[in-house]
Amino acid sequence: MRKAFTLIELLVVIVILGILAAIVVPRITGRVDQAKIEATKVQMKAIKDALEQYKLDNGFYPTTEQGLKALVEKPNTPPVPTRWRQYLDKVPKDAWDHDFIYVSPGVNRPFELRSMGPDGKEGTEDDIDVWNL
Repeated sequence: MRKAFTLIELLVVIVILGILAAIVVPRITGRVDQAKIEATKVQMKAIKDALEQYKLDNGFYPTTEQGLKALVEKPNTPPVPTRWRQYLDKVPKDAWDHDFIYVSPGVNRPFELRSMGPDGKEGTEDDIDVWNL
């Protein structure tokens, strides 16, 4: 004769699974978010290094209009670099698949380079700035 689970036994199992999920899920998602933040910071450091190399080769940073694309393809708009070379394989995006924000010249800095962070909105507290890494 087969015994079936009682309703109380099923409810106990569901409650236990719910408690485990409540404990485990935030820890996992928190680590995923932190990993994306760290990956974006590493990427931003690489972009900053490429921008510095661009300036060493050409005497200036790409303009805002030229953008980060100037690190991948030679710009056609002034100032056109005379000693250009390819600095990156492709125009990078942050870990949330958003474009980086690049402005040159920056405010009190040679350029601004930011990620909009996890929320994807510019100007919020989770933005990541290359000068604050």
